[in-house]
Amino acid sequence: MIWTILLIVQGILILFILVSKRSRSEKEPPLDKGVIPWLGHALEFGRDASKFLTRMKVKHGDIFTVRVAGRYVTVLLDPSSYDAVIEDSVSLDFTRYAQVLMDRIFSLRLPHHNPAVEKAMMKQHFEGESLSCLSSTMHCHLQSLLLQAQRPCHNQTDWNTDGLFSFCYSLLFRVFFTRGDRCRAVKMFWDVRAGYLTHFEGEQKSNRTDPIAVYAEYRKFDNLLTKMARTMLKPEEKRTAHSVRVRLWDLLAPAGLGEGSGSSTWLRCYRHLLQEEGADEETQRRALLLQLWATQGNVGPAAFWLLGFLLTNPEAMRAVKKEFSKISGQDSAQCPLLDRLQHTPVFDSALEETLRLSAAPFITREVVQAKTLHMADGQEYKLRSGDRVCLFPFISPQMDPEIHQEPQRFKYDRFLNQEGSVKKDFFKGGRRLKYYTMPWGAGTNGCVGKRFAISSIRQFVYLVLSHLELELCDPEAQMPEVNSSRYGFGMLQPEGDLAIRYKPRRSH
Repeated sequence: MIWTILLIVQGILILFILVSKRSRSEKEPPLDKGVIPWLGHALEFGRDASKFLTRMKVKHGDIFTVRVAGRYVTVLLDPSSYDAVIEDSVSLDFTRYAQVLMDRIFSLRLPHHNPAVEKAMMKQHFEGESLSCLSSTMHCHLQSLLLQAQRPCHNQTDWNTDGLFSFCYSLLFRVFFTRGDRCRAVKMFWDVRAGYLTHFEGEQKSNRTDPIAVYAEYRKFDNLLTKMARTMLKPEEKRTAHSVRVRLWDLLAPAGLGEGSGSSTWLRCYRHLLQEEGADEETQRRALLLQLWATQGNVGPAAFWLLGFLLTNPEAMRAVKKEFSKISGQDSAQCPLLDRLQHTPVFDSALEETLRLSAAPFITREVVQAKTLHMADGQEYKLRSGDRVCLFPFISPQMDPEIHQEPQRFKYDRFLNQEGSVKKDFFKGGRRLKYYTMPWGAGTNGCVGKRFAISSIRQFVYLVLSHLELELCDPEAQMPEVNSSRYGFGMLQPEGDLAIRYKPRRSH
């Protein structure tokens, strides 16, 4: 028995030495293994990926390879060269690392899942007339919930207080789970990173689907998500994560079971697709939790950052309100409100600027066969099979001072030309950029639900500003710092909150 243990330990040590001995070969990117054997830069990467990768960029340039917990990751930070990764589906694979994260976070395995088939199905449901229907239903639910939000006020002179992040996150979450008097119950999701867009017509015959209960459990889950992804949970956190997952699987179980359940066409088609792929009932429930996080992890935070930037930048708030007031004054008989809200260049620029500052996903690929990466400047680098490639658009183009002057500062009109038209010409190194901000991803994995996502945020901000008097509790308050552990996981979240107060507008 002792000899067996010694042999196993010896084998592990030999493997450890072999892995640690990797050196940079000819034409490979600069290699930075870090000072800690095997672990490499994992701790620094996890604490604050933006700070760490910015330091590596200064040290090595736009491409380099780092060791992270035994894996070698080549990081590319030149937006002019991103297509060499995004458009290669032969040497680089999107699904393998996604499957790793699904298992770690959701205890979900879909060995026969075909993302291309799912995406084709989504396009059928969320374009054209279907998109108009979803936007209309969203509008009804937002109006209904904003009226409910005003009820705690005893009269129109009373103020409610809340944290802006809590206000946006919880309210938008309820939009997807509420049953309103004016609309059929619809539960809608959207995802900025991968394009998932779903809607649920509500089976709320049981308290099991109470949106408040779902939200409470979901927030516990979301707070542990980055640790689950990095397998860094403490024992007590592991127990909490497991119990929260089980509870959410139970809460989401009735969704999409059939026409009699009241579920929407999309969700029934989604569950039918999973069934065709051989997924059992338990796997389907776990897949619903994946969809829930993929969507709710972005919409609430996006609304928070946008409203927060407007509240802390009075000039921007005045410009957006002025544009919205013109829309409100137009004849609704000739042009419905939702159609009028499609033409908001000032708001669109403010939203684009918000996403530039707060959308920070990794775009990751597995190298399944050796590849020569051709950079835009003519340089060539070899990528090893078994490594990973990671793009981080948050650093470049989004926070690149050569592309965006004063990148840390919120400028609501950054994406407008002087005459008010949309600005699309941005440059780096004298070269016009195809990618000057990338909140929606790109290529075949770009966001299918982009237009609905923009419409949803636009409606939310419009209705909040038109129905409520909203202001900071402290007029001198500044935006909270970013939770640095969230880099790489879609929309960033704040470290803390921004105290606000609100009351109904007299006209409403």
